Amino acid sequence: MNLAILDGYTLNPGDLSWAPLSALATCRIFDRTAVEEIAERAAGAEMVLTNKVPFSRRTLDKLSALQYIGVTATGYNIIDLEAAAERGIAVTNVPTYSTASVAQGVFSLILELYSRTGQHSEAVHRGAWTASRDWCFRLGPLRELCGKRLGIVGYGRIGGKVAQIARAFDMEVIACGRRPPAELPEGIAWSGLDEVFARADIVSLHCPLLPSTRGMVDGKRISTMKPDAVLVNTARGGLVVEKDLAEALNCGRLAGAAMDVLDVEPPPEQNPLLSARNCVITPHIAWATNEARERLLRVVVANVAAWLKGEPQNLVNAPA
Repeated sequence: MNLAILDGYTLNPGDLSWAPLSALATCRIFDRTAVEEIAERAAGAEMVLTNKVPFSRRTLDKLSALQYIGVTATGYNIIDLEAAAERGIAVTNVPTYSTASVAQGVFSLILELYSRTGQHSEAVHRGAWTASRDWCFRLGPLRELCGKRLGIVGYGRIGGKVAQIARAFDMEVIACGRRPPAELPEGIAWSGLDEVFARADIVSLHCPLLPSTRGMVDGKRISTMKPDAVLVNTARGGLVVEKDLAEALNCGRLAGAAMDVLDVEPPPEQNPLLSARNCVITPHIAWATNEARERLLRVVVANVAAWLKGEPQNLVNAPA
């Protein structure tokens, strides 16, 4: 069997081993693959692995040997699942590898907004403390998480983990989602979406990007938030209307935002959030701890091995 890994760099920039996959198939490994290169690089391969390289119906039509697509991520909207199923192509994903890492990333962003640790460290290294007249200095207000209300939009695995961490900070938690769980832990209340935005001191997004959720955080919804509230997004960039968020930050209508995801990645220079006030932006790294990538690769290998045995796991389609 031949396996083409089309965009392996983000999963494995060189610190992990491809050997377990090489033991299962003859591998061709590419760091990055443009859309126009897919047909050539995947030609003759029965199996491909992809993270963000898309597989449209048109692309699948060019790959007569293809039988299996392994998505090296949780989201699989880059694949035309209907076209893949019609051609008998199995598609798998990796559903749970990054829960702890993303939850940790959420709080690294929240703490940067509340404690400004990175901002102060940079100022110290620029000489601001050396030049200070006082034994300490502050670049802006520093805030305490204890007693604040965290609103979680999308109470799945990651949202639940974020809530657990919030309770350890003695925060109040209100959550919303498609349906309430059978039982909520102590200190977590179920609420409606509008109430979460209106009452929370911090709103953290953890819902999928669907036609119904695209642009859900627009100017109208932001206007319902407290002026001293902050927004955190580690889910999908398209949930937020970036122009509206930038305007709210720049006019002081919202106190801050922290984004690990943007609608277009990498962002164009004209993205309004790049110059917005009190907006922390990280380059889609909440998932990318060493431990999460190791888990991800282990499951990717297990998915391939299971499919080769005729016992597929983590299937996201029903191939004919």
